Amino acid sequence: MGKLSMAAAILCMALAAFAAANVVEAAVVEHTFVLSDMTSSSKPLKLTRAIYVDSSGSYIHPHVSYVCLFAPNDRPRQVHEMNVTHLCNTTKIYVVNGQFPGPQINVTDGDTVVVHVVNRLDHGLTIHWHGVRQMRSAWADGAGFVTECPIPPGGDHTYRFNVTGQVGTLWWHAHVTCLRATINGAFVIRPKDGRYPFPAPAKDVPIIIGEWWELDLIELDRRMADGNFDDNPLSATINGKLGDLSNCSGRPEESFVLDVEPGQSYLLRIVNTALFSEYYFKVAGHTFTVVGADGNYLTPYRTDMVVVAPGEAIDVLMFADAPPALYHMVALANQPPEPDLQVPLFVSRGIVRYPGVRADNNGLPVAAPLMPDQHNTMPSFYFHNNLTGLAHPARHRVPMHVDERFFITLGLGSICRDGSTKCKRRRSNETIVVATMNNVSFHHPTKTSLLQTYYDGTGKGVYTEDFPDQPPRPYNYTDRDYIPPGPLEEVLEPTFKATKLRRFKYNTSVEIVFQSTALLQSDSNPMHLHGYDFFVLAQGIGNFDPKRDTKKFNYHNPQLRNTVQVPRTGWAAVRFVTDNPGVWYLHCHFEFHIVMGMATAFIVENGPTPETSLPPPPPEYKRCGANGLMQP
Repeated sequence: MGKLSMAAAILCMALAAFAAANVVEAAVVEHTFVLSDMTSSSKPLKLTRAIYVDSSGSYIHPHVSYVCLFAPNDRPRQVHEMNVTHLCNTTKIYVVNGQFPGPQINVTDGDTVVVHVVNRLDHGLTIHWHGVRQMRSAWADGAGFVTECPIPPGGDHTYRFNVTGQVGTLWWHAHVTCLRATINGAFVIRPKDGRYPFPAPAKDVPIIIGEWWELDLIELDRRMADGNFDDNPLSATINGKLGDLSNCSGRPEESFVLDVEPGQSYLLRIVNTALFSEYYFKVAGHTFTVVGADGNYLTPYRTDMVVVAPGEAIDVLMFADAPPALYHMVALANQPPEPDLQVPLFVSRGIVRYPGVRADNNGLPVAAPLMPDQHNTMPSFYFHNNLTGLAHPARHRVPMHVDERFFITLGLGSICRDGSTKCKRRRSNETIVVATMNNVSFHHPTKTSLLQTYYDGTGKGVYTEDFPDQPPRPYNYTDRDYIPPGPLEEVLEPTFKATKLRRFKYNTSVEIVFQSTALLQSDSNPMHLHGYDFFVLAQGIGNFDPKRDTKKFNYHNPQLRNTVQVPRTGWAAVRFVTDNPGVWYLHCHFEFHIVMGMATAFIVENGPTPETSLPPPPPEYKRCGANGLMQP
């Protein structure tokens, strides 16, 4: 057993000894992620889960579990450059512990999570714990160049944080370049008492919707940063499987198969890890009851289709109440119609299989669900607008006063390649198309992290604190005549790159109205805020009208989310209180929008007490070096 494997095993044993001597109410959940070269023939790391008992044979505590990932024999198996063959081509992909999607992390509300990341790649990366509140632990958020610099090649890093007050499905993913397309996995938080506010399922099943890219993801990021957006994935995936709608020389690709028992219910934990698209998800002959999203419970909502945008995690119950047979599940990407730029159709198909049914479905056709047209984006608006929160006395208290209001437009613009302000616009090769928030395209640091410079008081020259609270000029934001390049949009197209942040005092009530625009495109925008959940007060189509639309705000049972899908040529209003000090990234979860600059960050100052302040960096935190990577 190699040094890291031995260390992980010893650490597990040490934790066991500690648990035997100390009966505690919460667990320390330990993982090791190893990222390196590995061929598809190598064995994946084993996941060992140990629930320790005392000398009498009784459980120390029903929710105390110690989880370690380690190589079973010798040195850690090399993971992140793994050769996989699909569609007749062998592609190098980046994974964690030899798995695509990566290993699921299972914890209980109240646990402390410790993850050791070993980077065997030729480039840096970070791991972000998407949706984890990170209360007073911004140092562990894992946002590249925002809360930390990337882990260098050959380096390692430990993330340590507590998970309290959240229950449901979140996820983790790489947060440098486009690596999250394959470096991702589910992060499941279970209730302390094991009870849900809905019928207990027989089993819960992750449904990770993603994309299959043949292009190297590092090269993809480089091309997008240069304004080249001509590359596309070759297929959608469900749990890493392309499905039988894709084939190699007539031989269908493997499909994900979900085996069910008649009369049982299944909790599907649906996560969209895709870089490019929102997805419609259906299972023929079955309906869903939506019960949660983004680590928060929802009022049960019955539907035959789930719509999940990049960054979102949706929990649904599915009852196996159909006649025994095979049934297709389908994940279909939507996109705006022309004149928006068009991408290929992305779709993956899996199988729900009842027992006793032959592979040929007993000679009958396999039922497939009727899917919406890919260019019809209204089902997304209806789905998201129908969701409401399941009131939680401790958390579902919407702030009724507002200290600071923002109206943030989300769209595209352009900058001149030569650095000047005068060049030919209209998507000419003299410009780079960028994404903006209030006509500012975010310039991401590359040599330091925003949190480190803020904490050190060395932010001068790195960022400014003047992110605007409204766009520089009003216009008809959703006029689709602005989509095609031409004289109408050309007036609004010029923009600039800058690292503009916004600072808030502790306990400030903030309201943001996000407005999707039709400037050079009419995409929706899944907006994700690190370190916070926010109340989704309302959503609408068209331009936000404060006199009319504030009357629609839901103060009784709004959704509590970390990602809000701002509708195509529509708006969404959210509200939250700045109760978590640190520096927190706000960005669209379409990867091309992140690379293009649809982002900013919020600085939240310390509160009046140590309990409301950000502690100093923990011992495991590694500062940025002059090369823009973590120091050893």
